[in-house]
Amino acid sequence: MKGENQPSSLEQRVLAFIREHRLVSSGEKLVVAVSGGADSVCLLHILVNLREELKLKLHIAHLNHQLRGNDSDADAEYVAELARKLDIPATIEKRDVKGYQKEQRLSLEEAAREVRYSFLAKLAKSIGAGRGAAGHTRDDHIETILMHLIRGSGTRGMRGLQPSTFWQSGADSLTIIRPLLEISHQETEGYCRHHNLTPRMDASNLSLSPLRNRIRQQLLPLLESYNPAVAEALLRTGRIAGDDITFLDEQVVRLWNELIQQEGKSLIVDKAGFDRLPAALKRYLLRAAVERLLGSAKDIEMRHIEEMMSLATKAAGKRLSLPGGLIFSIEYDRYLLTPDATALSPLPPLKGEFPLKIPGETLLPGWRVEATIVEREDMSQKDDFTAYLDPGKSGDRLIVRTRQRGDRFQPLGLAQPKKLGEFMIDAKIPQAWRGHIPLVCSEEQILWVVGWRLDERAKVDPQTKRVLRLEFEAE
Repeated sequence: MKGENQPSSLEQRVLAFIREHRLVSSGEKLVVAVSGGADSVCLLHILVNLREELKLKLHIAHLNHQLRGNDSDADAEYVAELARKLDIPATIEKRDVKGYQKEQRLSLEEAAREVRYSFLAKLAKSIGAGRGAAGHTRDDHIETILMHLIRGSGTRGMRGLQPSTFWQSGADSLTIIRPLLEISHQETEGYCRHHNLTPRMDASNLSLSPLRNRIRQQLLPLLESYNPAVAEALLRTGRIAGDDITFLDEQVVRLWNELIQQEGKSLIVDKAGFDRLPAALKRYLLRAAVERLLGSAKDIEMRHIEEMMSLATKAAGKRLSLPGGLIFSIEYDRYLLTPDATALSPLPPLKGEFPLKIPGETLLPGWRVEATIVEREDMSQKDDFTAYLDPGKSGDRLIVRTRQRGDRFQPLGLAQPKKLGEFMIDAKIPQAWRGHIPLVCSEEQILWVVGWRLDERAKVDPQTKRVLRLEFEAE
């Protein structure tokens, strides 16, 4: 085996891989995650042998997940002893992974990964390290590709593991590097035997409960019975997917400013421009938008992106709830991705009923309303928030409120009343705005949908002498 007969060759392969992918910088501190298993012990030993050439300062990190009782404690003791023998500083801590799993409602594997990476990120920050090294191998890469394929993760998941990944969760973040990604587990075991290293054996790897273990022990051997070179086929698929994703990511960067505008915590997508894109670019633009708002797309599955794609073909007013509290909604000339669709309304929220002082000034939440009586010849349209009514038709007891179920309205120029909701749809008023629009009403009817249309029954006609002018101004 390469690991037994050519250990120096394996180290040179790892060195070449580190340099090819620029995984480390000269003189930097590097946190090395060491579980005590063959892969991480091999990684640590190789980095120790390469540290002078790469000018690295190493720091060992071990997290006791408290999942295997005395065996977990023995792993921690083993890593501590290894650090003493190598004279490398080490940080060894423990966390309640099962408690975190229950609290966050995750799978045990997901909970362990989040807790472990958070530990590594905090440690790296505390000692001034820029990156953390993990002992993921070629086998882990293949298993990850299959796992993502089974879960329907889409093209991005088909890349599998990457030489370098930026991980972030809340305030914690870390660049994870994988120097052994082209080395097999068989080779790491051979390397350890050659150097008389005695890594720990994790008995939980024999369990068929975790999906990854079932893939390793059952699915891969079955696939190899159909195609003995299935591992190479999966790696080739991963490389091709990676190349495609790199191209698509570059196109998303090019299109971002052209199609997407950010307002606070909300993203506005130009509908016409988005609809012209090929489906592949649409998917990646939507994923990038979700990632921009959430900081990570780890909770977004391919089915969520496909649901967004499907919704984008529907009529205005449709919306979709996504993980992370996001809402994807369809408007007439744009798509919205936001944690609060109402936040994009240009109109202040308004609740309750408020009588108008006529003539005089009325202060409402977010509005100032000026009511004056003028001569007919003094009418002049200032903007959409100024209206003229016939006081003989409207009466002098007016209120301002927002819409209610069953509201009807006779828009200026129409012979018959219609449902207010239908008018708002016809006027292409975004759904997020509709509950904010002030309505000027008499005791009998709506007189003015402020900012949009008067009621036909309150209009000024040739017989009107004196006119009621209402001016709304947002505060």
